[in-house]
Amino acid sequence: MDKLCQNCSKPLKGRADKKFCDENCRNQYNNTLNSDTNAEMRQIQNILRKNRRILQDVLGENDKLKTSLKKLTDKGFLPDYLTHLYNTKSGSQYRYSFEYGIMQLEEGMVLIVKKG
Repeated sequence: MDKLCQNCSKPLKGRADKKFCDENCRNQYNNTLNSDTNAEMRQIQNILRKNRRILQDVLGENDKLKTSLKKLTDKGFLPDYLTHLYNTKSGSQYRYSFEYGIMQLEEGMVLIVKKG
């Protein structure tokens, strides 16, 4: 029995371990297989980029800036989405969206910084 392409079901010719008839079928199969994961990853990446833009816009030319978290969230900032955390020796924590970070200060206030 001939092996069939996993994407288009055409008979395969060539190597015994061949799974697809050509590069296009392989790409189409893998894109379809990963479409759910890719869509979710794109959505998260878009949120992270938006958070970065908001922090960049609010910080402007400043090295650091104290502002309210409400001001950021009113612009669409989602504080639960971040790229990484940085814990200082003093026990404070910066939550980063790429090179822009925020640190929680007193109630409702944050410090925005940009990594060098």
